[in-house]
Amino acid sequence: MTATEKNTEIHHKTQLIEYFEQGSKPREKWGIGTEHEKFMFRKNNFKRLVYGPGRGINTILTEMQKLGWQPVTEAGKTIGLIKNSASITLEPGGQFELSGENFKTVHETSRETKNHFDELNIICQAYGFFSLPMGVDPITRREDVPWMPKERYRFMKKHMPTRGELGLEMMTNTASIQVNLDYASEADMVKKLRVAQALQPVATAIFANSPFSDEKPNGYLSYRAQIWDHTDPDRCGFLPFIFDEGFGFERWVDYLLDVPMYFISRDGNYLPANKITFREFLKGKHELKPVMEDWNTHVSTVFPDVRLKQFIEMRGADAGCMSHIAALSALWVGLLYDDHSLNKAYELISNWNVKTILELRAQVPQKGLNAKAGPLHAGTIAKKMYCMAAEGLERRAASLGIEDESRFLEPVREITETGITQAEQLLQLYMNNNRNDLPGIVYNWQREQMENCPKE
Repeated sequence: MTATEKNTEIHHKTQLIEYFEQGSKPREKWGIGTEHEKFMFRKNNFKRLVYGPGRGINTILTEMQKLGWQPVTEAGKTIGLIKNSASITLEPGGQFELSGENFKTVHETSRETKNHFDELNIICQAYGFFSLPMGVDPITRREDVPWMPKERYRFMKKHMPTRGELGLEMMTNTASIQVNLDYASEADMVKKLRVAQALQPVATAIFANSPFSDEKPNGYLSYRAQIWDHTDPDRCGFLPFIFDEGFGFERWVDYLLDVPMYFISRDGNYLPANKITFREFLKGKHELKPVMEDWNTHVSTVFPDVRLKQFIEMRGADAGCMSHIAALSALWVGLLYDDHSLNKAYELISNWNVKTILELRAQVPQKGLNAKAGPLHAGTIAKKMYCMAAEGLERRAASLGIEDESRFLEPVREITETGITQAEQLLQLYMNNNRNDLPGIVYNWQREQMENCPKE
């Protein structure tokens, strides 16, 4: 979005619908964007890194600038980095997030992920830090998490407790993997969004990786998913209207218009939105006039299972190691970027009713692949997803003349074949080892996972 576009005043809803229409791209321009978060700790005491003063998150940001990353500052502090079209941002509790470049293949996004962890690990080793990619911090109490110095988080921190009991837990103690894919048209967007929404609970089950919190088992396989369900009903969760007849860009705009705004940003300053919705903002219920940059910001402050921006975001997976990051990208690319697999997946979900999907989704945080509702069984669906994705990636390789990306699905194959998720493996390790040393168990686990990641 250019500076002129950002400052364009909004006078009618059609401008907001056109915003999403402009996201449509021909197939040859489709890309793959991967985002992933991880917690940052000190090795000597397993404490989360503070921003500063002293050595902490700010140290990592400074060291990464020596590797070609450019700083993003706010109030004189570096709060992020950019390089080419990739960015590094800080979540409220210092979760370190890479929002990767838009690549043509899973091979490229996998290499980017490996390079990122290599850079991060070199810095961490020098300063006695380590990264932990899990869905929930298994060690730190929410009250003990240091907050990052970003102004927007001040508004969100105040708002969250008014809407859900676990909103602050979500902000400080959760981490995820996200895959961003393109759409060709409104009809293509609708089909992909419906498939993504229906299958998202099963993807959550496959990548479940958050069975601990406060240094003990929490009773869940994906506690991150449970936390998100108790964050903010206005802007999170499952969106049943996606399956309504006539759903399209306009219906998505109507949903966003009725979500309360967190804040309004002008010239780098964050101003109170006074709890008005964007629809009320358009009707003049604020002293400021809405511009397209306000809409662009507002679109990014809703957090459903799947989110439509000018691309589609799949947001349902716990954070995990490099091979799982690539596996999630490969899974969704295989399902959504091959016409045959997309049609097959759409046919699979076409007879599911929303009530049953919601029942399955409600069980997934605790039961994972053993979740069952009516005729739907998460483990059975997961196997079908794997097969459809693998076949889709094979056809995609032949069509594009690229190396087959289906090898990145190996973690999905193993999990769906055995029915055992990372969360269940970790729980078994905990039961079989010294239960008084959960920090040591998860540290050694993540190090082993990183060392065993296949090389390009």
